[in-house]
Amino acid sequence: MRGKYSVMASIVMAMLVASMDSTIVNTTMPVIAKELGKLELYAWTFASYMIFSTVLAPVAGRLSDLFGRKRVFAVGIILFMIGSVLCGSADTMIMLVLYRAVQGIGAGVMNPFPVIIAGDLFSVEKRGKIQALFTAMWGLSAIIAPLLGSAFVEYWNWRYVFYVNVPICLLSLLLLMPYKEQYEPKRAKVDYAGAIIFTAGISLLLIPTVVDNGAVWYALGGALLIVLFYLFEKRQTSQLVPLSLLRNRQVAWMNVNSLLAYGGLFGASSYLPMFLQQHGYSLFMSGVAMLGMSIGWMACSVPAGRWIGKYGYRKLIVIGDVLLVVSGVWFMFLSDSTGFWFVFLGSILFGLAFGMLSTVSVIGSQQLVSATEKGISASLQMFSRNIGTAAGVTIMGAFITREAGLIGFRDMFIYGLIISLFALLSSVFIRERVTENAYSKA
Repeated sequence: MRGKYSVMASIVMAMLVASMDSTIVNTTMPVIAKELGKLELYAWTFASYMIFSTVLAPVAGRLSDLFGRKRVFAVGIILFMIGSVLCGSADTMIMLVLYRAVQGIGAGVMNPFPVIIAGDLFSVEKRGKIQALFTAMWGLSAIIAPLLGSAFVEYWNWRYVFYVNVPICLLSLLLLMPYKEQYEPKRAKVDYAGAIIFTAGISLLLIPTVVDNGAVWYALGGALLIVLFYLFEKRQTSQLVPLSLLRNRQVAWMNVNSLLAYGGLFGASSYLPMFLQQHGYSLFMSGVAMLGMSIGWMACSVPAGRWIGKYGYRKLIVIGDVLLVVSGVWFMFLSDSTGFWFVFLGSILFGLAFGMLSTVSVIGSQQLVSATEKGISASLQMFSRNIGTAAGVTIMGAFITREAGLIGFRDMFIYGLIISLFALLSSVFIRERVTENAYSKA
């Protein structure tokens, strides 16, 4: 297929810029907030980005099924680039919050395409290697971004934290141009009303993670809109989220499993560097410790594509959940005397678990549906992970805030271990009624 490797390079560039942006902003936002003022809006610079990047993923997946991968992916890159330019030009905190929302829209449109396009281009056996490449980009950004952000703030200007995205986005667009996709879009009416209801509902459900007052009312309003969305979609001929996916037992339970697994312990990677820094390790070394997660991830994700044909989806997801529980038990022994190597080895366990779960569930979400539903199915898998991660990070942060020091971290891992056990339980309900040929077809 012409442009296969060019489009993969384009995706890698887009992934790199999206992952770097999140990490750079995390390390430099205190400086930005100090200059722009209105510290009470600090959390909203993350929330506006998170909300839109989360809710737009399944919408983008459906649009790619209707209009083609290349066109929608290019729109996402352009929106992200425009949002980055706007963020770099912000003069007030309110402007930055609004511009981060634009950037989040672009990220939400881009995020599903690594798994969607990889599913179109490569066989099941090769997708494990592709997932490993994607993971390497996240690991690379985890090291580069804090150093790059610190250099911009100290020697230049924080605005270039956002401006640096522009040349990378342009390179990604250039690499995308030669791509000639073989997927034939299924033309249909776009359910714009459903997209608005869905976006509003999920946004209201996520808002309680960043507000102190009225959280129950936001959550209730979001739940009501999601019910309205379901009733509305049942009457549509071209559904934004095909309800048939919810009746696909394997796909539905894979989404539940991802929601629980990522909600349980994935957020721990955001707080373990804080633990190391509290015990005298530098920002750089605490970031290096989390490279163990990338090592473990690649070790499992590379061969997972081959293992699917031999063992099936269910067994591998059970193994991934067991590894996740083991990693939770490992970190229950976290203490003031444990340091870099304890966290590094534990993060390898995290990586093994999530490398297995992410690769198998992504491939399964595509292989167990029709060709015209691959995009939305893969996007719903990403959506489940993002919702789980957003909730998990918030809950873990509450434990850290409520209980200072080691007690807070232990409570955090007790919560993570309990949710991981529920994830393991959910994997038992995945029932496979497909042949080995179904696993290995591209």
